[in-house]
Order: sequence, then structure tokens, then C-alpha cells
Amino acid sequence: MTVHPAEPSAGRSSDAGQQEEAIAFLGDPHTHGGLAVERIDTHAASVFLAGDQALKLKRAVRYPYLDYSTVGKRHAACVEELAINRRTAPALYRGVVAIRRGDDGRLRLDESGGADGAVDWLVSMARFPDEALFDRMAERQALTPVLMRRLAERIAAFHRDATPRPDGGGVEAMRAVADGNVMDLRAAPDLFPAAVVDLLAERTGDALDRLAPLLEERRRAGFVRHGHGDLHLRNIVLLDGEPTLFDAIEFDEALAVADVFYDLAFLLMDLDHRGLRPLGNAVLNRYLEETGDYAGLAALPLFLSLRAAVRAKVSAAALQLEGAADEALAGEARRYLEQALAVLDPVPARLVAVGGLSGSGKTRLAREIAPDLGPPPGAVVLRSDVLRKRLCGVADSDRLPAEGYGPAMTERVYGELYRRAAAVLAAGQAVVVDAVSARPDERNRIAAVAAGAGVRFDGIWLEAPLTERVERVTNRRNDASDATAEVVERQESYDLGSIGWARLDSGRVASDVLDDARASLA
Repeated sequence: MTVHPAEPSAGRSSDAGQQEEAIAFLGDPHTHGGLAVERIDTHAASVFLAGDQALKLKRAVRYPYLDYSTVGKRHAACVEELAINRRTAPALYRGVVAIRRGDDGRLRLDESGGADGAVDWLVSMARFPDEALFDRMAERQALTPVLMRRLAERIAAFHRDATPRPDGGGVEAMRAVADGNVMDLRAAPDLFPAAVVDLLAERTGDALDRLAPLLEERRRAGFVRHGHGDLHLRNIVLLDGEPTLFDAIEFDEALAVADVFYDLAFLLMDLDHRGLRPLGNAVLNRYLEETGDYAGLAALPLFLSLRAAVRAKVSAAALQLEGAADEALAGEARRYLEQALAVLDPVPARLVAVGGLSGSGKTRLAREIAPDLGPPPGAVVLRSDVLRKRLCGVADSDRLPAEGYGPAMTERVYGELYRRAAAVLAAGQAVVVDAVSARPDERNRIAAVAAGAGVRFDGIWLEAPLTERVERVTNRRNDASDATAEVVERQESYDLGSIGWARLDSGRVASDVLDDARASLA
């Protein structure tokens, strides 16, 4: 068993001393049939791992945003945690277990469900390897764009099925979050300079005033839902090959009932904080492809800032619980505060179009340049292949019949691309349009979208040898593009007209193409 130092008094309730017996009981291998026990502490819980089981004990603490100070409150929190998390991880959450005192005066575990006479309460969970946690996977660079896009699909489905709550969220709820952040940050002046906190308060207030109509419109339209509330990498695990959300907030419904983009923002902020912006960009883009919620982008910088400030104050609370100087944790808290300010810095929107015949490498390049463009976590990629499938009502990997590629449908696809690009630019985010754009009028129309929005436009035209393009489309698997070798060969007869975009040879090594593209966009 891991040995832990005694906890300081900060945040503890009068129940904390009484909990020491339960903690010792749970740390005893005899409680678990002789199995070795591992203990993991957070500022709000202690988790005891033995065999295939994890038992989670709510710590007897009270904070401005959380109150586990009594046995009754901890029981209610355990029951709520079970219900909330079975929405996304039913196989992970087994039940609520009581710690009771037997006739012999010794503590025992009781799964019978009776609510009376418990010394304390636990959430029983199936144990999983630490290596399956997404934060651990991030540390060993095991998170991939493919996996993160699958995660985005799971989050989008969760948000779609979550209960709309127009009675919560909105501008006043976000203002309460901001005010709570500032209050808690100001309570740690030795850690967070007052001038920095004051600047954050000012800029957050300005953003809330500017976005108030949008936040209220989204609340009324059903975008405020009972979400996860604590959606960062440590609360995501890979179970049976699927990204699985767990450990959602149960202690305060108001923290979980929020705009769905605010829910997503925690994950995007966490990835950006870890230097993994390309993965955050992959999540954002797949989420948008699944939901079509481009209007929410305007609030994303504010939401990212609020989430970073939350992590700053939570890190400060954890530092207080340690009872001793922890320079690494203090530095982390300050970096979160710096991030909360930085994401509010205005970054100009812009539009980049990546064109070229099928197999020229448009999608790869579009995804690679997107994280570098616009506000965090980077540009929205609008891919014609995906949009065409959405408009036809089929899955990305389903093949369309010939009429799905007729002139009328193609005109509809490009028109929707331009409309969505304009909407994203209006929300203040950068856009990368990934489409063949073989006709001069198609290229002119996308440039006109940028002109209409008053933003910079760059066009990149990719060209590669026919044999290379044929090989690429032939080797595609599970992709939204239906292009075949026959399609590629037929495109050779296209009259492309005059191409005024930056022309890059994409038959070369991909890293060289990317370097040239970035140079043209500088």
C-alpha cells in the first residue's frame, strides 16, 4: 500500500478525523481478501485499488464548490455519481457500498443497499489499468488523431442524448463561474499576482458582456444540457478499444448543466495545455462534423479561459492540501492562469482553401495546417467529401450512387461549404476548405467568402503525378472519399483554367509539402 502523509486542516470538515479509521480499513489487504492495495488521493477523494475492484471514498472536505463534510452528503454524492456516470460508462460503475460497524466493533463492507447506520460510503467500480487513462496515454504519446476523432464522436453522441436544461446555463451561469474563479484566485495572492487576476476579471467580464446575447440564444435553443462537467484527459479511459467518459461531476449539478461547448472546452483546453493542439483540433473538427454546431465557436475562447481558470484554482486547492511547498504544482497552477489570459487574446480569422484533384493529398495537408491557424485549437476544416455524405444522409464510409456526384448535388455541396465557411468566419474562427475546386468559378467563390468577411485568403493547389494519385486512392480505407482509380484518370481531362493559387508539388515527401505550405501561409 502507498503511504501518504497526514492531511492538513485546510478544507477538512469535522468528519475528517473520524474518516481516518475508514481509510485505514480500506488500506488493509485483509479487507480485500488479502490482495495488495494501492491508494490514490485527489483533493476530493481517495481511491483504493485491489484486484479487479476500485473503491472510491469521498474525502470529508468542504470547498466553495464542493461539500462532502457529512456522511449523509457523501452518501448522496455516491448515489448521484453512480447515476450520472452510468450514462457513459455503465460497465465501469458497479454500485454503492456501505462501510458498517459489525457487532464485534470492526468495520466491514456491505453491498446490501441499506441506507441506515453506515460509517461511510463508497462507489464500487471495475478497475482498469492506469495506462488506459488518456492522460497517461498522452504522456507516452499514444493518443492518435484517429482515436481522438472517435472520442469526439462519443462526446457528440453523449451531448445529443443529454437532457436539455434551459433552466440553467446562459450568461448568468457563466458569469457566476467567472466570479467564482476570480474570488478563489484572489484568495491565493502568494500564488497568483493580483494584477494578473484583475486583468483576467476585466477581460472575462468584457467577453461575457459581448457574448451575452449568443449565450442566452443558445440556452433557449437547447444547447444547455446536463453534460459531464469535468471532461479532461484524466476522466477518459480506453475500455475495450473505445474512449469512455467517466468521473462526471455529481456534487453540484450547476457545474455540469452548461452549454455543450463549455463541456467540450475542458478537453480542448487540457490538450492545448499539454502541447497537444493538433489532437484538440482533431477533436473539435470531428465534433463539428457530427453536430454542425458552428455558432458555438464564438464562445469558445471564453469557455477555454474559464476552464483554464478552474484548473488554476483547483491546482491551488490541491497545493493547499499538500501542506508543504510543491513548486511543480505551483508552477502548473500559474501556467493555467497564464493560459486563461492567453486564449482571450484576439487572433484574426482567415480562410485557406486547399484544392487539387483526387489523391493529391488535400485532406492530409488541411488537417496538418489547421492547428496553426486562428484562435486555439486552430482552424475549422470543412471537407467536401464529409459534407456530401451528410447532405445525402449516409455515413462517411458509405459509398454514394452516381447521382450523389451529379452537377446538382455538387453545386449544393459547394454552396453549403461557402455558407459554413462564412458562418465560421463570422464566429471569429479560421477556416480551411478541403475540396477539389477544379473549376475557376468554384475557386473564385471561395475567395469571395473571405473578401465578404474581410479576412485574409490563401489558396493552395496541390498537384501530384497520376500514378501517385491512383495509388493513394486505391489504398484508402474507411474514408469519406469515394474516389477510385477510374475517377482519378477521368479527372485528367478536366479543364482547370487559370490557377492563381500557390501551386505545390504534393508528390514529394509529406513533410516537405507541409513546410512549403506553412511558408506560403506565413
